[in-house]
Amino acid sequence: MSEFIFMLTHDDATVENAIDVVEQIAGSGLRYVGYKDVGATLETLREVAAIAHESGMEVMLEIVTTSAEDELRSLRNAREIGVDWVLGGTHASDGVEILRGSGIRYCPFPGIVEGHPSVLKGAPEWIADHARELTETDGIDGVDLLAYRHATADPLALTRAVVDAVKGPVIVAGSIATFEQIEHVEQAGAWGFTIGGAIFEARFPGGPSVREQIASVLGALGSAAA
Repeated sequence: MSEFIFMLTHDDATVENAIDVVEQIAGSGLRYVGYKDVGATLETLREVAAIAHESGMEVMLEIVTTSAEDELRSLRNAREIGVDWVLGGTHASDGVEILRGSGIRYCPFPGIVEGHPSVLKGAPEWIADHARELTETDGIDGVDLLAYRHATADPLALTRAVVDAVKGPVIVAGSIATFEQIEHVEQAGAWGFTIGGAIFEARFPGGPSVREQIASVLGALGSAAA
């Protein structure tokens, strides 16, 4: 069963009420929660991480800024915030050096990632080869794959290719909004997947609240495992 990572994000930015939301989902059964390095202050990200940790969740910071300077700043901030994972970003060699010795797990983007919201480019075979190279690097634990943000590649085939190529977790991030997509991600062997905007837009069956939407996704994963 793949891991569900709930992102406190909408339109590729951390939501303004992230602190309120993470307090609401305490005890929901979630194991992982995340946010972006865009849309919230460092103080807010630090407080969200503390609340999530008190609730037994691991915290992931996904880097989606578009400049090298901002990305390196976010990597340094990750140590101060106290997150457990850093996802995304395209300057992996710098990320390895900045995060070295921190205990933070690191899963950068494979392929060519551009813009905000982030999109993935490159031939699927090249993306898989790049993912392999990344995870063969000491200090990189896995990859953050924008499988549903590629204009032409089949997301399921792309995810399978990357999963087959790498050692370590493959996290499928961005634009997942249906149970069918979740099923495909699991079939492809991904370690985990992120959902943010679809939860806040109440696109899953069940009640409209964030907690009810999360329960719906967790319930579907439980049913699939059974």
